[in-house]
Amino acid sequence: MNRWFFRGLLTLLAVVLFPYRSPAPLIYTPGEGWTYESVGGSSAWRKNRAKDQLKVAQDAFDSKNYSLARKAAQRVVKTWPLSDYAPQSEYLVARCHEATGNDEKAFKFYQVLIQKYPKTPLYDDILRREFDICNRFLNGQRFLLWNMIPTYRSMDKTAGLYEKLINNGPYSDVAPLAQLNIGAAREKQTRFLNDKEPYVLAAKAYEHAADIYHDKPKIASEALYREGLAYQKQARTAEYDQSTAGQAITAFQEFMTLYPEDSRIGEGEKIISQLKTEQARGNFQIASFYEKRRHWQGALIYYNEVLLQDPKSTYATTALQKITEIKKMASVK
Repeated sequence: MNRWFFRGLLTLLAVVLFPYRSPAPLIYTPGEGWTYESVGGSSAWRKNRAKDQLKVAQDAFDSKNYSLARKAAQRVVKTWPLSDYAPQSEYLVARCHEATGNDEKAFKFYQVLIQKYPKTPLYDDILRREFDICNRFLNGQRFLLWNMIPTYRSMDKTAGLYEKLINNGPYSDVAPLAQLNIGAAREKQTRFLNDKEPYVLAAKAYEHAADIYHDKPKIASEALYREGLAYQKQARTAEYDQSTAGQAITAFQEFMTLYPEDSRIGEGEKIISQLKTEQARGNFQIASFYEKRRHWQGALIYYNEVLLQDPKSTYATTALQKITEIKKMASVK
């Protein structure tokens, strides 16, 4: 046992005391720390000037050697953080992560770059790339576990990424579309929510888009229309609370008033008619609830609401009959 112990100890001492003669893949550089080098690999990629090191990174990236490109670019950032070549190097690090499929990590590096260098000429390109990353997650791309294993989709995290993008550049070219896509993400999120009002988050996102981008008719009209649709979907989920049907009607009416030439006006009118019928249905159910419990005054109030909301519906015809019957039976005047 002692013999194996001493052999192991001698082997360890040999590795520690003579690192430059061993083919170990871990290389230590004073001031930089440990880096990985493949057995038989060359350290020629290391340069003594930031400019030269960036060129190594760029050339490697152009040839799709993303491992070397990232390593060389990170060396610029770490060794020459205040140089003029640091922003481009950080950008290359993010590009490498994006190119190798780690979009969430790429997004984080783009965020760091924007925060450190808010006046970088790469700003617009970074926002566009962040937007593309968000869109991939919106379209179903999975987030990675430990930056390696695709595991789950998350519309909540996706909406959060869009929000960060908008905070970076609220008046950029991609920000209005990002705000619309927050609404789209919230709509996709509804199936995972136990919320009583799952579509309200989406409607609020669209409402916000219509408000802050009111000077962009294409965006604002789309946002108002989608807001109305989101409230309409919410109205369909409600049994006794039809307030969201009223919110949908308000959104569609605002849409029709502000954009009377929009090709969707006819569809908006049709939806409003359907929503009024939905409101009538909800109030009819409430009236029936009170009637069954012989709360005549409450039943009369809600049957009258049916007549006011959609006087041409089948609910209105039945409601009128009920009003007459209740007044006779309960002698309510």
